[in-house]
Amino acid sequence: MKAGNLYRPVLWGAWLGVGFLWLLHWLPLPVQAALGNALGALLALIPGSRRRAVATNLRLCFPEAPPARRRRWLRQTYQASMCAALEYGVLWWGRAARLRRLVRIDNPEAALGDGTRPVIWLAPHFVGLDMGGVRLTMDWEIASMYAPARNPVSDRFMRHGRTRFRDIVLIDRHEGAKATLAPIRAGRPFYYLPDQDHGRRNAVFVPFFGVPAATVSALPRLAKLTGAQVVPVVTRQLSWGRGYAVRFYPPWENYPSGDLDADVARMNAFIEDRIREMPAQYLWLHRRFKTRPPGDPSLYD
Repeated sequence: MKAGNLYRPVLWGAWLGVGFLWLLHWLPLPVQAALGNALGALLALIPGSRRRAVATNLRLCFPEAPPARRRRWLRQTYQASMCAALEYGVLWWGRAARLRRLVRIDNPEAALGDGTRPVIWLAPHFVGLDMGGVRLTMDWEIASMYAPARNPVSDRFMRHGRTRFRDIVLIDRHEGAKATLAPIRAGRPFYYLPDQDHGRRNAVFVPFFGVPAATVSALPRLAKLTGAQVVPVVTRQLSWGRGYAVRFYPPWENYPSGDLDADVARMNAFIEDRIREMPAQYLWLHRRFKTRPPGDPSLYD
């Protein structure tokens, strides 16, 4: 069978998924949340590499937590992630007025920091990341980095959702950090997600919950090259389908400090504090510790 024929079912499956999300987006968010919670609870029971990754991440980051609590967080992680996945239809087709109701910005006056310098919005990988990001595009012409989806149908709609309200600059992650310099210097807030493990390239090993983690080192580099201030922004998924809340944090002072490892560790420490506030909403489905220091064994075997 030709490769094209093998690929065709994948495309049809993607289109069916898009159609399902289109139908769901007409439902009230509490109904979508109930469905997401039910499906997430079922998925959390299925053994597999993804479930092992979540359990391993939680065990490494919260060794002091009782096993029963970590199991509850594992289930809630699947539920929060499934709720967010089912709500993509709202991002892609929901009316602007509906999105403004569902995703509130608690302190928009803090978005631009001191208002005198470019801004990098540090946005950790919580489940509300895309909801918050699209909501912010309604009020600001921003720039952001993204990883193209392998499936062209999924990629098409992800790009559509992130660019449908304003003139948004989307930078392919493979272009590297240099591609972000011009839009930041031009005054566009840069919605930046640097807290995943992308291997050793441009990474340093610094603690994440006490475990050495390969962490992208571009945040202090970009801040130095552009003179930008780092303003963290976190989107929280509210319970029972009540939507999302976006919160900006004060701009970091004395950043970068000139000590690269310390600056990257400061980012991880900030993310740790936010995770402790809502441990089930972080992207534990990602193998955060997959890249190990030379000679260290895998933590996911």
